[in-house]
Amino acid sequence: MQFVNDTSASSAALWNAFAFEHATIPVLARLDTVIATHPRIVLLLLGGNDYLRQIPGEQTFQNLETIITRLQSDGAVVVLLGVRGGLVVDHFDEDFVALAERTGAAYVPDVLDGLFGDASLMSDSIHPNDAGYRLIAEKIFPVLITVLR
Repeated sequence: MQFVNDTSASSAALWNAFAFEHATIPVLARLDTVIATHPRIVLLLLGGNDYLRQIPGEQTFQNLETIITRLQSDGAVVVLLGVRGGLVVDHFDEDFVALAERTGAAYVPDVLDGLFGDASLMSDSIHPNDAGYRLIAEKIFPVLITVLR
């Protein structure tokens, strides 16, 4: 992942557009703010908070599809990052796969897999710490490299 630290190689900028609003409804409401910046690549990690807030899965995935297609219509390549929809049974896995197939988004399944329950990787019960985010980055990296080529 050396290229991430090499800013001389490109003029890429990283921006976490919705740091505290990781649910599909507020993101959808503010999506024009992101589209106005004309991003080339978007890493989209949403759905977990919708599950926790008991938003119906059908609505979550409809919102995600709208978000993805609007970003794509502005020319962005979207990398969809899957999350579990449940602690014991994953109610979202098949929905994320189907969404990626329908939209043509690149897909990284369950980016949080292996983090939950490991205190050394979590800042609290549901959010990764720096070490956890490093593992997530390692899962995303191969897909991102493919998208960049």
